[in-house]
Amino acid sequence: MQFDLGILGGGQLARMTIMAAQEMGLRCLSLDPGEVTPASQVAPAAQGPLNDPQAVAGILSNCARVTLENEFIPAGVIAEALQLSGRDPGTVVPGFETLGIIQDKLWQRKALLAKGVPSPKAEEITEDGTVAIARIGVPVVLKARFGGYDGKGTKFARSPEEFDDLRPVWENGGWMAEEFVEFKRELAVMVYRNGNVTGWFPTMETVQTNFVCDLVFPADVDASEVAVAAVEAVDGQGLFGVELFETHDGKILVNEIAPRPHNSGHYTMDWGGLSQFECITRLTLGLPVPAPAGEPVCMANLLGQSDQDDFRRGIKNALESDPDVHVHWYAKQESRKGRKMGHINVRGGDIVGRARAAREAFYKGMTTVAKAPPPSEFPS
Repeated sequence: MQFDLGILGGGQLARMTIMAAQEMGLRCLSLDPGEVTPASQVAPAAQGPLNDPQAVAGILSNCARVTLENEFIPAGVIAEALQLSGRDPGTVVPGFETLGIIQDKLWQRKALLAKGVPSPKAEEITEDGTVAIARIGVPVVLKARFGGYDGKGTKFARSPEEFDDLRPVWENGGWMAEEFVEFKRELAVMVYRNGNVTGWFPTMETVQTNFVCDLVFPADVDASEVAVAAVEAVDGQGLFGVELFETHDGKILVNEIAPRPHNSGHYTMDWGGLSQFECITRLTLGLPVPAPAGEPVCMANLLGQSDQDDFRRGIKNALESDPDVHVHWYAKQESRKGRKMGHINVRGGDIVGRARAAREAFYKGMTTVAKAPPPSEFPS
């Protein structure tokens, strides 16, 4: 094989996985429809649609093992690509059968409930929707069964009338009704499985703003038991980000499973132990994985503020405000308001307060109106 590790997708998760693999001397190849991607700037890349079996088969034919950076590549496409390339299904981590369950949020929910994993009830919305509403009740969360993320593909109805007002959204199918959960806070756990070995990273509290992850920091509860049960319920092999709800009476419920590195695991890049990106590299290649351990870290997402953002000024401002913070920039070609562009990690004392302050300093510097420096220079 020409490459050790192939990654389906070329965004920031692929980029950071490749960088972790390269520290081990591994050769990596990514596939993405874009010509210049975060991943293509650090390693060779193939350009092609992620829903094209021939394009995916090309990666399978040239890489010893393959993983993915998002869960939206149709499982059927991967199955067909495996046949076209003549590769064993174990070449791809996670397996396409697990991926197929996770991709359909209704199947995912049913799989969790069938195994007794604490999870909100869910029903497919069919015909006029009365059966789903009768079984779930109101208020109710409406979710697109496929493709939703960061609040996209999610609607709320507080009454039968509001549910009916949303009829143009769900009447053509592909939506489900899910039990509304009054939660105290959101949590996340990174879980890994490799053969008979199962492990997990610490439970983190996640703060969402406008449905986008804003802050991640250590929680004072352990939700690993439920998170591991969720991954086992879908027979997951690989690395999974398990998003959870903690209710006001202390119950832990599964929100969703992501079969890949996850925003809530970015803190591991600077905690002094195994990172989630080295973890997925080891898992995909069938290498041993040590028990994760490290220091407390707070991660703050960096979002685009405009199409005139100057990240170099942002870095300069953030590090001048606190030299001990770590800035990770994804090198996306286009910055636009609300888009995930990077993140900041802070460890030591007052990690949440310092992460917030460093991010504000970054934004202040990034949006300062000034002539941008040449690409190879930082502003003086």
